[in-house]
Amino acid sequence: MCFDTDSSPPIPRIAGAAVSHERLILEAADGNRFGGFLALPDGPAAAGIVILPDVRGLYRFYEELALRFAERGYAALAFDYFGRTAGTEPRDDEFEYQPHVEETTDAGTAVDTRAAVEELRRRDAGAVFTVGFCYGGRASWLAAAGGHGLAGAVGFYGSPTRERGGPSAVAQAGEMACPILALQAGADANITAADNAAFDAALTAAGVEHEVVTYDGAPHSFFDRKQEEFQDASDDAWRRVLGFVDRLA
Repeated sequence: MCFDTDSSPPIPRIAGAAVSHERLILEAADGNRFGGFLALPDGPAAAGIVILPDVRGLYRFYEELALRFAERGYAALAFDYFGRTAGTEPRDDEFEYQPHVEETTDAGTAVDTRAAVEELRRRDAGAVFTVGFCYGGRASWLAAAGGHGLAGAVGFYGSPTRERGGPSAVAQAGEMACPILALQAGADANITAADNAAFDAALTAAGVEHEVVTYDGAPHSFFDRKQEEFQDASDDAWRRVLGFVDRLA
C-alpha cells in the first residue's frame, strides 16, 4: 500500500522558518496542463527538489514534504500526474486514482517531470534533484536517464524491475547520467531483495555512482509519521536524502 490520505512526513517542522508556497499550473512540452505545489525558502535556494508522488498523485503529504524541504533552504515542487485525465483542480480524499494511474505513461510522466525541472530552474534553484515515492520512486530513477540534467535522483521504495509500457530502471541503468540513491523497504511484499540486488548490480556495471539502502523489517511506505515503530529508518532515510543533496548541489 501507499500512504493513507491522513499521513504526514516524519520530519520535524522548523519553527520560525520563513517560506512561501503556492499552488500553480504547469504546462509540459506536449501541451498537458497539470497541477503543482511550490514551496520556496526565504532567500536563495540551496538546490531544487522535484517531488514525484505515489500513485495517488499530488495530495497533502507531498505538499507538507515540499514545505519541510523549503524550511531547510531548498526550493521544492511537488506535481500531479493526472492532468491529462483528471484536470488541474485540487482533489479531495475520495478521489479514485486507480483509473487514472492506468492511463498514466512513462512518456507522459517524463515530459511533466521536465516541465517541473524547468520551473525550478526558472526560479534560480540551482542544481535540481528528483525525490520520488513508490510509483514516483521508479519515475525518479527513470528521470536520471531522461536528459533533464539532474544533479541526482532519489527513490523511496520504487520498483527497479517493473515495466510500465517502457523499460525498467534496471534496463535503463546505463543511461542514468547522475548519482542514484535508493531507499528500500526490507519487508516490501512487492519489491524483493533480488530486485534491489539487480538494480545495484546494473548501476555498478554501468559505472553510475549510487547507493541502495534497505531497511530491514520496514514495510512499503514506512516514511510516515504514523509508522512510529520505523521512525529510526525514517530518520536515517531523511539524513541520507539531505546529505545526498548537500554533497552534490
